[in-house]
Amino acid sequence: MSARLHTLANGVRVIADPMPGLETIALAVVAGRGARYEDASSSGWSHLLEHMVFKGAGGRSARDIVEAVEAEGGQINAATAYERTSFQVRALKGGLPLAMEVLSDLVLHPTLSEDDLAREKQVVGQEIAEAADTPDDLVFELAQAKAFGDQPLGRSILGTVESIAAADPGTIGDWRASLYAPDRLIVAASGAIDEDELLALTSRAFGSISGQGVPVTEAGAFTGGMAPTRRDLEQAHLVILLPSVGSADPDYFAVRLFAEALGGGMSSRLFQEAREKRGLAYSIDAYAEAYSDTGVLGVYAGCQAKDAAELARVTAAEIADLASAVTEAELARCKAQLKGHLFMAAERPLVRAEQAAGQTLLFGAPRELADLAAAIDAVTPADMARLGGRLLASRKVAGAVLGPKGAMGAPDAFEKALFG
Repeated sequence: MSARLHTLANGVRVIADPMPGLETIALAVVAGRGARYEDASSSGWSHLLEHMVFKGAGGRSARDIVEAVEAEGGQINAATAYERTSFQVRALKGGLPLAMEVLSDLVLHPTLSEDDLAREKQVVGQEIAEAADTPDDLVFELAQAKAFGDQPLGRSILGTVESIAAADPGTIGDWRASLYAPDRLIVAASGAIDEDELLALTSRAFGSISGQGVPVTEAGAFTGGMAPTRRDLEQAHLVILLPSVGSADPDYFAVRLFAEALGGGMSSRLFQEAREKRGLAYSIDAYAEAYSDTGVLGVYAGCQAKDAAELARVTAAEIADLASAVTEAELARCKAQLKGHLFMAAERPLVRAEQAAGQTLLFGAPRELADLAAAIDAVTPADMARLGGRLLASRKVAGAVLGPKGAMGAPDAFEKALFG
């Protein structure tokens, strides 16, 4: 059965995706707002709020929340991204009423006490410090900041110690009402669910909320720049970003296939050339990160400092070569891999619920798996060449390298090799 979309009178959208034969359910409450909706003074508040709602909600304490879910064989989680915030419960068949009760309390009725907020600021401060001490986290943040500068997309989702400190129960409560406003709120359930039950539970939990949330104030603009950062590490960590397309762009599947061909698996160009043939990196991969209106094509590699510049030049050469030509056999292999990821992920109820919610936020409704597979199959070598031209047209690149002194020239080596 296909996922079915319903809309409540207040704008909350409900997605029912029954999967006959399963003994589990997944419920996701997804707000189509996240860190991108913050200004510099409220940076990190979406993530802080995600932490805070678990400290108490709907009359339950933090311990009561997790014990209630786990007593029914379930698991609860949440995540904050730039453009969405998601709360999820996976549970056994029959667990939908409790899952809805708990998640609606988290989203709509958190306690937000002053004492809890003070403690959670300390926890998030430790998380910020941990990210700064974790090289393969920090290098991505450094590159992201260079890619988008002082825009919301360029700031850390975690925020800063200073911006987190500015939140109080009143301001974080107002932020909750804006972040989780009904105009961009999706309730999606998949697995062993009953559609009528889902609609009745959602209407009771979310049907009476109202309000409008804050809009995105600016389109994403790739600025570019380099961030060589010395650290006393055994290995150098390198991230290279090129400006790319957003999720709704006609070339979205072309860039996904481009990333797959470049560094998506063991048969990819970078794995074969940089790792297998030349031994320049133990870990190297490419990825496409798409937001609603913009995106990046990224490459991450971990290597010895002495090899970083050569690895950067090899990466540039592979990107330039792929941008000019892809063979039919290579493209067919990448299509098979991408469709494999798509269909394997669709076997998991939580993934299905989250994807349906994301597609509804972007396109207004869930998309059929067959339609997504057809869109992948429709990409031609000419489409890949056009996409390659778009990736290189601005002659902009963002990069970060973290590690010993000998690796510091890698981002500049990449830019020079790609653009001269």
